[in-house]
Amino acid sequence: MSDNESNLHRERYLRRTQKSTPVGFDRTSSTPNSIGGLFRIREDYLFSGFKVLIPELSVANINLPKKNPTGELGYPAPPYICRMNAKVTSLLLILCFTLTSCPPAPTDTVVTVPTAAAPTAPAPAAAPTVNIQAEVKKAPKNIILMIGDGMGVTQISAGMYSNGNKLNLEQFPVIGLHKSYSSDNLVTDSAAGATAFSAGVKTYNGAIGVSSDTMPVVTILELAEAAGLPTGLVANCSITHATPASFAAHNRTRKNYEEIALDIMEAEVDLLIGGGAKFFERREMDDRNLSTELRSRNYAVESFVNIEMKDVRPSTDKNYFYLTADTEPLPFSQGRDYLVPAAEMAPDFLEKRDKNNKGFFLMIEASQIDWGGHANKSDYIISEMIEFDNAIGKVLDFAKKDGETLVIVTADHETGGYAIQYGSKMDSIDGAFTSDYHTADLIPVFAYGPGAEHFAGIYENTAIFDKMKELFGF
Repeated sequence: MSDNESNLHRERYLRRTQKSTPVGFDRTSSTPNSIGGLFRIREDYLFSGFKVLIPELSVANINLPKKNPTGELGYPAPPYICRMNAKVTSLLLILCFTLTSCPPAPTDTVVTVPTAAAPTAPAPAAAPTVNIQAEVKKAPKNIILMIGDGMGVTQISAGMYSNGNKLNLEQFPVIGLHKSYSSDNLVTDSAAGATAFSAGVKTYNGAIGVSSDTMPVVTILELAEAAGLPTGLVANCSITHATPASFAAHNRTRKNYEEIALDIMEAEVDLLIGGGAKFFERREMDDRNLSTELRSRNYAVESFVNIEMKDVRPSTDKNYFYLTADTEPLPFSQGRDYLVPAAEMAPDFLEKRDKNNKGFFLMIEASQIDWGGHANKSDYIISEMIEFDNAIGKVLDFAKKDGETLVIVTADHETGGYAIQYGSKMDSIDGAFTSDYHTADLIPVFAYGPGAEHFAGIYENTAIFDKMKELFGF
C-alpha cells in the first residue's frame, strides 16, 4: 500500500470516528450511559491502535502513541500496520457481533446469521394498545347487561344452595371480578355503581349519570341510541330508581325522581319496564302527565292497572312503556312476578325493532336482592336471587339461539355483609349480617357469548363500560 493510499484510509477513518457519539456511550469513557449502543471504538487512539468496548467484555487492545500534547494527530501509520488493522478490525467486528447478538440457539432451530453491520440495541417497545374488536373472534351484535343489585358471592351461594344446588349462572364460561368503590367512598352506592357501568366514570355516591363535578356524562345507552340501535331498560324497582336511571338520565342526586322521569322521557328508550307511575302521572313539581306526552311521541304506554306483564304483547311499530307499580313494586315473595316474563319478552321485542340489523342494548336489573340485604333477611335475598337466576335463564335461551348476543351478569355492590352460618344445610340457610348497608367486596362478573373472554380477570367497575363500548365499536 502506498503512502497516499494509507493517508486516504486514515482520513476516511477519522471522518467516521469524528461523527457524533452513538447513543449509549460517553465519548471519552468506556462506560455505557444507556442501552442504546453495543460497542464503541475509542477515538483517543490513532488509526493504527484501537480498543473495542463491549458490555462486560474486554477485547484486543493495541496501545500505540496517543495524541500529542497540542491535540494534533501523529503521523500516519506504516502501510503494514494499516493492512494488519484492517484484517484484525474485520475479525474483531465479526467476533463482537457474534458474542453480543447471537445467543446459543436451541438444537432444533436453524439460525441464519445476518451479514449486516454491527448491530445497535433496539429502543424499548411501547406498551401495546388493546383493540378489543381486533382481538375477538366474533364481535357481538347485541349486548344484554344484567345487574343483580346488592348481589355478592354469598347471595349467589345462598340462592344456589336453596335451589337444588344449581343456578343458570353456572352456564357462564367466563368469570371476573370488579372493584366497586366510588370516587368519594370505598363503599359505593347504586347510583355511583350504575354510573360506572353506564358511562365509565367513577363518581360520588348519589350521582345519576354525572361525573364527580356534576357534569353529565354520555352513557352506553345514549351511544347505542345515537348509533341507531334499539335500547331497553327493565327493573323490578321504579324505572326512576338509581340503577335504571343512571343509563338514561343525568341528575346531581338520585332522589330527584320527577326530574329523572323527565330525562327518561327525553331519552326515547325503545322499551321501558318498571314501577314509578306516580313520577310520570301525578307529579308534584308540575302538572304534566308524562305518560300522556309519551303516547304523543310514538309510545304505547300500559300499566299493571289494565294488563298483567305475562299478557303483554307489544307492537314493535312503537316504543313501549309498561308501568309495573305506582311507586316501588312488591317483593317477589308478596306476589310480584314480572321480571322473568319481561326478561323473556324484551330481547325479542328489541330484535324486531332492529330494522337495520345493527343490534340492540338491553339492561335488566334485579333490584330487590339489595333490599333483602338492607333488611337483613336471608329469605328475601334468596327468593329475589332465584327469580333473577330464572330471568338469566330466559336471556341465555335467547343468546344461545341468536349466537350474536353477549350476556354480562354482575352487581353494583354487595349488601349486608351477608354470610352463611355454620349449621346451614341445602335448602336451609342460616344467614348472618355484618351491616344493613353496602360493603366494599370485589364483585363477580359473568360473561357468555361473543366477546365474553374480555371479562375475565380483575378490573375497575368502569371497565365494564369500556369493554361494552369497544365491543360495540362506538
